[in-house]
Amino acid sequence: MTLTTNTTTTTHAVPVAPSAGVLRPLGLDEVTITGGLWGRRQAVNGTATIDHIGAWLEREGWLANFDLAASGALPEGRRGREFSDSEVYKYLEAIAWEIGRRDAVGEPVDELEARFRAVVARIAAAQEPDGYLNTRFGRPGQGARWSDLEWGHELYCLGHLFQAAVARVRTRPDADDALVGIVRRAADLVCGVFGVGGDERICGHAEVEVGLAELGRALGEPRYVEQARLFVERHGRGTLREIEWGRSYYQDDIAVREAGVLRGHSVRANYLAAGAADVAIETGDDELLGALDRQWETTVERRTYVTGGQGSHHQDEAFGEDWELPSDRAYSETCAAVASVMFSWRLLLAQGEPRFADLIERTLFNVVETSPSVSGTTFYYANTLHQRRPGAVADADTVSPRAQSSLRAPWFDVSCCPPNTARTFASLAGYLATADASGVQLHQYAPAALRTTLETGQEVALEVATEYPRSGGVRVTVQTDAAEPWTLSFRVPAWAAGARLTLRPAGADHVQAQDAEPGMASWTRAFTAGDVVELELPVEPRFAAPDPRVDAVRGCLVVERGPEVFALESVDLGGTSLAASDFADLRVDPAAGLRDAAGPDGGAGVLATIVDARTGARAEVALVRYHEWAERGPSQMRVWMPVVGA
Repeated sequence: MTLTTNTTTTTHAVPVAPSAGVLRPLGLDEVTITGGLWGRRQAVNGTATIDHIGAWLEREGWLANFDLAASGALPEGRRGREFSDSEVYKYLEAIAWEIGRRDAVGEPVDELEARFRAVVARIAAAQEPDGYLNTRFGRPGQGARWSDLEWGHELYCLGHLFQAAVARVRTRPDADDALVGIVRRAADLVCGVFGVGGDERICGHAEVEVGLAELGRALGEPRYVEQARLFVERHGRGTLREIEWGRSYYQDDIAVREAGVLRGHSVRANYLAAGAADVAIETGDDELLGALDRQWETTVERRTYVTGGQGSHHQDEAFGEDWELPSDRAYSETCAAVASVMFSWRLLLAQGEPRFADLIERTLFNVVETSPSVSGTTFYYANTLHQRRPGAVADADTVSPRAQSSLRAPWFDVSCCPPNTARTFASLAGYLATADASGVQLHQYAPAALRTTLETGQEVALEVATEYPRSGGVRVTVQTDAAEPWTLSFRVPAWAAGARLTLRPAGADHVQAQDAEPGMASWTRAFTAGDVVELELPVEPRFAAPDPRVDAVRGCLVVERGPEVFALESVDLGGTSLAASDFADLRVDPAAGLRDAAGPDGGAGVLATIVDARTGARAEVALVRYHEWAERGPSQMRVWMPVVGA
């Protein structure tokens, strides 16, 4: 797999800017989401979620830890877990991307900018003269620096700080705040301590690898990329202590390039894979990139839930063995989904294959979007696929991420997931589209405005109108004339057999049409302003069966519509003949088929025939989009439904 050089990535507001690859990502300054589900989510994220996170960081004292560190008052007053610094850094990254998003559409950012600078100032005050930065280690009464790389998360926290700086550099490259200076000193220290001839251990939680690699790209500093490479190559050497779950927990059992599948802690595994992909791309290491591709493929086939979620173990937040995917014990951590998107996006840019975007879409709709409530102020940490008991209302104070309430919680004692979703949604426009030498590719569908310049110098402006996935039409209106032909490409998901692509030339009353098989469907011409190209995807509801090797759901079916997974929720049984049924006795009757219906918010819904296996009572019941479940109070829920007679 030969990588081509990208020459125009570093000047745009993109989360990832590889120097080589098949595709060039288009950034927040080139793509703006203008409406639809993702537009609403971005609005809530920018007006509610980010504020909510900031308030909790203050309430819990995690921001104040930096003030205490600067004053010398630690360790007695420090609050939070060993990784709480990282939540501040992810919050900072979310603000940076939100500023970039608002800048792109001309919305005011003065308050956000002031908040960003205030947080940076508090972080700067806590940094040691040599660049060391952590509120848990290195001061009198605390553990020594780098003394607990298995669990201390020092390098992990710095990785998230580096990513916050990347967001700032990419969105406001001329900003005069102190963040770039802070991260340069910290990254230089890491290179000095852990470089060639230094400490050859790794961090027990991968993240510094991806942070260093992207920071090196953003600042044009190859030493940081090289340090990322060293960390990636050191995995599997057994430099960390053995623990009860084995060294596979933190991917220190097998070299990255020798592994056949992602394993161990699912967030760690995906962050490491993303960082390794960055390293492979920047160093031209085709062997490493090929190994990561194979790991991705096997993990998706054997260790990924129908929602795109990953991680079936609660005790160690880890991948299980192949086909070990229990619904009622699914962990499917939100952060693992975010990390999976990061990994898949890097492989997509490197290789251009739509299968990576297919997984991104599934994961965004059915895990990342499921975590925050519609209000954006309560969250799931884990994302079960089967809730046996409704549970209690989530406590107003922080709760354990393993709490089994069916409702989202406002905060957790381990709150990595809320700021992770916030930074993802703020930067989401950067995951929609790409360009290459021939044209533009659309990978995720939302109402959007796109403007970019191709390598040929041709300016391209597009308006995307769609109600996807409520409907399957994606209508693109070209807004610029072209002197030479270029190609507009659409991803056709693997489930979308029978899709059609049509062209209506500007001013014409006829259309040209072609079949659009799963993969990429394209139209090439010297486009004229007013040309309309439309992709029509079949989003009728459908049943899907599990792989027979997944014992936990054998004899069950799931309902999907477009990219969205649907669930049976107990609150929808009221008013039917099944209202008094035991939820565990319910079965789905596939012979009765499925019908479209309005969802709870007027969006897409599905009607399925549900049968009580004990009494024989049956009723047509509305299924809810999985990402909307538990919005109406405590409930029972299941995604995989047993089949009548099975």
